Amino acid sequence: MGIDLELHSARPAHRDWRTSRATLLRGSYGHGDSLAELLGSFRQLGVAGRLAGVDPYGDTLMNGQEAAVALEEVREFRESRDADGLRWLDALDELAGILEQCAATPGSYVWFAGD
Repeated sequence: MGIDLELHSARPAHRDWRTSRATLLRGSYGHGDSLAELLGSFRQLGVAGRLAGVDPYGDTLMNGQEAAVALEEVREFRESRDADGLRWLDALDELAGILEQCAATPGSYVWFAGD
């Protein structure tokens, strides 16, 4: 199980992968398993919020406002734990970068593509 991340300039046509390439700004495909484990841990640890609602088996879209909220969740999560001990540090950094870019790009969306 893994989750790929994509940042799109507009709401992607997520039912059609080829069509959605027209709006693709940035993709992250190297941390899928770690990202799925990380987001699953949010639920297990009782972390409330937008990231706990990401479906690891399906698709989840976030607009810029939702990405800004999720970015704060990432920051709070990092502050509340020993960052050096996180085995998901690379995935967390990549997620934060994409969320930050989405929050700063009007009309953009983050697409969490689960297995």
